[in-house]
Amino acid sequence: MKLKELQERRATVVSEMRQIADAPKGDDGDLSNEQAHKFDELRQENESLEARIARQRSLEDAERNMQGTPVTGSEDRQWGQARRDYSLTRALAGAAGLNVDDGREREVQQELARRSGRNFQGIAVPAEVFEERIESRDVLTSTGQGSDLIATDHLGGQFIDRLREAVVVRGLGARVLRGLTGNVDIPKLAASASTGWVAENSALTESQHDFTKVSMNPKHAGAMTELSRNMLQQSSPDIEQLVRADFAQILAAALDRVAIKGGGANEPDGILETTGVTEVADFAATWEKVQELIGTIEDEDAMGTAFLTHPKVRRVLRSTNKVSGEPEHGFVMDTRDSLDGWPVARTTLVPVTEGTPDTAPLIFGNFSDLLIGFWSELDVLVNPFESTAYSKGNVKVRAMMTADVAVRHPESFAYGELDV
Repeated sequence: MKLKELQERRATVVSEMRQIADAPKGDDGDLSNEQAHKFDELRQENESLEARIARQRSLEDAERNMQGTPVTGSEDRQWGQARRDYSLTRALAGAAGLNVDDGREREVQQELARRSGRNFQGIAVPAEVFEERIESRDVLTSTGQGSDLIATDHLGGQFIDRLREAVVVRGLGARVLRGLTGNVDIPKLAASASTGWVAENSALTESQHDFTKVSMNPKHAGAMTELSRNMLQQSSPDIEQLVRADFAQILAAALDRVAIKGGGANEPDGILETTGVTEVADFAATWEKVQELIGTIEDEDAMGTAFLTHPKVRRVLRSTNKVSGEPEHGFVMDTRDSLDGWPVARTTLVPVTEGTPDTAPLIFGNFSDLLIGFWSELDVLVNPFESTAYSKGNVKVRAMMTADVAVRHPESFAYGELDV
């Protein structure tokens, strides 16, 4: 039975128990033997229902926390719709003290806090708001950069955004862990027990398992921008989409960048900075070296799922003959989006090392072995009293993300640095 059906049955049982208790038929105002027997049956059924309801609630909470698992109960459909109807600009305007109807947004924030079990600093923003991508920009004003968005006959739906980096890591299959609270240690089996063949009546040699762990700790990234008072008061859905996408891109791009490399001050260590990830020496744009790169993964009993690289590397592979001097055999990379049958994702977030010549990596691996953990996908804090913003009637807005990156099996990744 579904949760709603269990709750309805519990209400019926309690109602029947009340009817019996309010109309005793025994001596001295007590229940008759038949009533007492029926009451006990109902009481036992109610206790069973309470346990089943608790289990169902626990199950539905677990399903809500599973990435990409829909929950079909009517309550969750309403909650999902409320998250999708959330307006970031109304939430920002309400936090700035402007006269807007932000009741839905405040209710959603309260429910997010209740479900996560923690208090957010600033505005708790549902992840659905940022299903696009994330970056910050300069001050948006109704008379300056934002003027073309507020005119009576503007084509807001045709807004021309700046060129942005491709955000690809999650699309390659990285595992996303949400709702984390404390530091995370994931146990890992480093080595199995050993096997051996023995003669009859001979003893096996004892061996031990070797365990280790993969650790993740919260690390913080953020962006800060300034929005004008008029921008927050506009009701145009085009402005809503602009603010959402504009906030979303920089943090998504920042996360992809550290997932690929990272390792800087206060940054997670990404694939290229993880100890145990193999670099193929003397890498070049040849079919033999590409096979060596793939083989490096397969020799460790891992199975790669995709390549990841910079667009400059793709251009080199697409213009280098598979067999030197024999163009009839095609290029090392014969199609624009695959190499030896594996998909190739490309983004300028893959680092280029300056030199003579410059180099950039071609990464191959099993991207489901890349973990991305979130303690907070996005908290937004509005400050209408910052000195420079206050004098103009504007508000400062700060967006923060708390996350970490880890590799489950370093042996699942390898890379080669290619001259570009």
